[in-house]
Amino acid sequence: MSATDTGGGTHGQQPGPDPAGAAALGSDPRTDPVSRRKRAVPRGRRRGPLLIGVAVAVAAVAVGGAIGLDPGGDEKPPPAGRGGSTVEVTRRTLVQQTTADGKLGHGPEIPLPVKAEGTVTWLPQQGDRITRGGTVLRVDDRPVTLLYGALPMYRDLGPGDTGTPDAAGSGGTGGTAAPSGTSGAESADDAKGTGNGTEGSAGTTGGDRDTSAGDAPAGAAATGSTGADVRQFETNLAALGYIDFTVDDHYTAKTAAAVKRWQKHLGVPETGRIAVGDVVYTSGRITVGRVAVRVGAQASPEALGYTGGERRVTVEASAQDGAWAVRGTRVTVEVPGGEPVEGRVRSVSREMQSAEGADPEGGGQAEGAQDATFTVTIRLLDQSAIGRTESAPVTVRYVSDRKAGVLAVPVAALVALAEGGHGLERAGAEGGFVAVRTGLFAEGMVEVSGRGVRAGMKVRVPE
Repeated sequence: MSATDTGGGTHGQQPGPDPAGAAALGSDPRTDPVSRRKRAVPRGRRRGPLLIGVAVAVAAVAVGGAIGLDPGGDEKPPPAGRGGSTVEVTRRTLVQQTTADGKLGHGPEIPLPVKAEGTVTWLPQQGDRITRGGTVLRVDDRPVTLLYGALPMYRDLGPGDTGTPDAAGSGGTGGTAAPSGTSGAESADDAKGTGNGTEGSAGTTGGDRDTSAGDAPAGAAATGSTGADVRQFETNLAALGYIDFTVDDHYTAKTAAAVKRWQKHLGVPETGRIAVGDVVYTSGRITVGRVAVRVGAQASPEALGYTGGERRVTVEASAQDGAWAVRGTRVTVEVPGGEPVEGRVRSVSREMQSAEGADPEGGGQAEGAQDATFTVTIRLLDQSAIGRTESAPVTVRYVSDRKAGVLAVPVAALVALAEGGHGLERAGAEGGFVAVRTGLFAEGMVEVSGRGVRAGMKVRVPE
């Protein structure tokens, strides 16, 4: 059979060497150099050493990257697990704010200093708001009117009030006050009749001159009440629209005339005088609190309670953390559903309230002192900013610490060092870590200091 026929008879198989051809050429597969190389290095075994070499090269590159080997670039690659973002160390002022729970309302309730005597014939409702000139209650069907001022009403006022120092005489009975129920004119006449008790009375008889408010010459000042309480009353009278007199410390005939017009408006007898129970003073508009009496009962100073008309915030501050609670301290009040409102500390209670359950006799005294609280009242600078909310829980923010001109970085830039403490990782070609001491934490920043830390230094932020 020929060689061609042999190839056709072995279809699908690799043709092997032809023994006849080999013998004809005189070559022996066992002695031929080419044949020996082919047998010594079979084709199917060349891939093993090649794959092993690739694996070793990959491992070497990985190890080189882990130990920070420079692959030849200008900048070292970031270590595994760290991002490429950097920040600068800056010098700034850090302000730390602390929050406290507060309550929006009208402040603590206090008794209304009513001095009218008689039977209560009308009362307001709890929650009613009363402003200057309004009626707080009626006693014997006479209104008790609200006025504004710091001085309480402590005496009757009128043009013939001889109980004031200005009307007091040097002798006789000129310095005595008019009896209850006596008119100003009668009081003036009685004082005048003593001969030396009032101004202009010397050398005249009791009937020579009438100094009553109603008959006083135009522009002349009749003898009457003087003092700071007169000025306070006249200031209110002018604010109500009665202005035909001079606001000063003297209750004159013109003051009495203005009072008569006011009394006519109120629907009471036009006497020109103000009795001690006719008005009551507060620092401003009020909101009626508790009503302690009923119509038909006797009037008393405890008849009504009230709170201030302005809404304010109260905080029960801890005795341990109450250093911020100083009159005038600025705070920010956060009302639910509204914008933050600026406020100022208006007052601080001097009375400490022990924690509930504390033993005031000594057993838990130390622990009770730590948990003691005191009341801080905060005035809101813009009442309209809180809308119509009358009462609600609020959050009060105040500055608890402040440091100016310190080096700071974002808190996220801190890293924990293997030897303990914190550090920063320098960015760029400088590289490496620098240990830092941390200070105040505030607004997502942290105060840092240490050798080598400077403003403008770039540090890396871990991912």
